[in-house]
Amino acid sequence: MKTKILFIEDDLILLNNVKDLLEEEGFEVRTETDGLSGINAFYQFNPDLIICDISIPGKDGYEVLLEISPEIRRRSVPFIFLTAKVEKEDLRKGMSLGADDYIFKPFNIDDLLSSIKLRLEKSSLKKKSNNEERKIYQPDDKVLFKTGIKAELISIKEIKSLRAESPYVLIKFSNGRSSLQRETLEHWEEKLPEKLFVRINRSTIINTDFISKIEKLGNTSYLIKIKDENDPYVISRRFIPKFKSKFT
Repeated sequence: MKTKILFIEDDLILLNNVKDLLEEEGFEVRTETDGLSGINAFYQFNPDLIICDISIPGKDGYEVLLEISPEIRRRSVPFIFLTAKVEKEDLRKGMSLGADDYIFKPFNIDDLLSSIKLRLEKSSLKKKSNNEERKIYQPDDKVLFKTGIKAELISIKEIKSLRAESPYVLIKFSNGRSSLQRETLEHWEEKLPEKLFVRINRSTIINTDFISKIEKLGNTSYLIKIKDENDPYVISRRFIPKFKSKFT
């Protein structure tokens, strides 16, 4: 399987030249010319590395990084800024947001390839280390949950939803029972299998297998109805691209 690179740049000549060079090196490349399209492409394309110019239309490179930073940290996806800005303040801002490297315009393609190789190697080592430190559940794994006054083994695939209710997370199951857990929603997001579970807002993760209906809510959001539950869930605007990527 080819390593996937997302390249966000509004200079079409540079965009196409770099795309051709990267494809010659064996990478699969997706290109976008503005920040919002770049964010959407991140969730749809699931790249192994991102190269992004700072000065792009709509949302600039800083806003792109800020928007997707929780997800790229979780997935250990390197983010490289491509820029003509050389001020210390610009460097500090990018690094504080989580950028892994800067490539300055004009640049040598060998420098770009060296940076890509280095960042991918570091990412691979980090992913390996993370996987060794934490076990990601599989759908058929059974976990002991306390439901009411007793404890029972329940399969991960039978979890319908998880909602943060500080300082707990309320987990609902297909059998109608529920359990309060001390671990954070972020903890569960890291451990649950991505093919089933998706975060739809700051406080909620749902199992997509239990969706019974999706309704559009105005122009910016959606309502999700879950089987055997009366109250719908709202997908916040920030999480819509990730949600849509589950069904494309």
